[in-house]
Amino acid sequence: MNWRSRKGGPAGAPHSVETAEDSLEELRELAAGAGAEVLDSILQQREAPDAATFVGRGKLDELKGLAEGLSADLVVFDSDLSPTQLRNLEGALDCRVIDRTQLILDIFARHARTREGQLQVELAQLNYLLPRLGGQGKDLSRLGGGIGTRGPGEQKLELDRRRIRRRIATLEEALEHVRQTRTLQRAKRSGVPLPTVALVGYTNAGKSTLFNRLTQASVLTSSRMFATLDPTMRALHLPSRRGALLSDTVGFIRGLPTALVKAFRATLEEVREAALILHVTDASSPSREEQDRHVRLVLEELGAADKPCLMVLNKTDKLNEEERAELLRTAGAEKDSAAVSALSGDGIENLLALIDARIPGDPIQTVSFRFPYSEGAALSLLYENARIVSRRDKGKTVEVEAEAPQTLVARLNRFITPENSKPKASHRR
Repeated sequence: MNWRSRKGGPAGAPHSVETAEDSLEELRELAAGAGAEVLDSILQQREAPDAATFVGRGKLDELKGLAEGLSADLVVFDSDLSPTQLRNLEGALDCRVIDRTQLILDIFARHARTREGQLQVELAQLNYLLPRLGGQGKDLSRLGGGIGTRGPGEQKLELDRRRIRRRIATLEEALEHVRQTRTLQRAKRSGVPLPTVALVGYTNAGKSTLFNRLTQASVLTSSRMFATLDPTMRALHLPSRRGALLSDTVGFIRGLPTALVKAFRATLEEVREAALILHVTDASSPSREEQDRHVRLVLEELGAADKPCLMVLNKTDKLNEEERAELLRTAGAEKDSAAVSALSGDGIENLLALIDARIPGDPIQTVSFRFPYSEGAALSLLYENARIVSRRDKGKTVEVEAEAPQTLVARLNRFITPENSKPKASHRR
């Protein structure tokens, strides 16, 4: 087992030798996304991390000398550190130490733009901070154990914990309201034949560029990791002239903090409820297979692993002619993959055709409805999303025969006339 430790990425989690440099490069990109300047890095192999300082004593001394020589004010470990390890490392290195999760949380905090995104990030930050309050500076340190040793520092620590727990409860309540609102919005959309297609993928795989290409939108695109945090939905027009909704989501990453997955549950539920998932992957990345594996792990955690999925091999413009020809040949032999360049538009028409073929149809039925005049909203919904065959106004009701999608019929089920309790199938699409 190889354990890595890094400065400007110190540290480690288990990785193979082949992926160590790739992971170091990823940490560099994360640090750059947080506004840091990476000065140097260190790798260490160990059988297991040190319980007190994560890295060994010799490596810790080497790291201290390097940090002092470079006048570094921050050391980033590419793994989660325990509160004890954080405290001991800061004491030994005499500078600030953070781990991978803290770095990702910082990036999320920088990029959150909407109120919902800010609430989600704050919740994740507080859940991360709560068990690590002890030892966060001298003001919060414990004065000792036993009777008579409980002093102002301990009292402040408990007060801070209570304040954080109250704030967490407030945030969870607010986000539960967001989740309920999204559920209602999905229920409202379910009456209209517009299936949702969700974009997922490793961070910086080109999802937002593909989103803009497919929908002619102008969502922010950036080479920085986690440029997209707030969910966006736009209409997607398919070759069959059917419509769909395309959803852009936050990028996944190796070791995505559990606190973030939980905090972004309301947002990521769009993935679980989607009719089709587009797994966007960077075809030019040497770590593609490893990145794809981590995306699949997050999909499993979300309960979306069994959803219909298309693999989108993006960034073909970064490949040489031979690599591009091989990728196109491989993708062409697969029914569930498409090679594209979201930047240039190559392969987009083929991708749209594949999406069109994979989205389940919404059968059209000929149905008779009876609406009271007081249900004008329901009647208006039918007019907007169905073909009206005939209409008769009778007293205080309106009787309408229409060719409507099955999802709309299900939503307006209570208005179906008794003699038409079994709608007729229509050959019209």
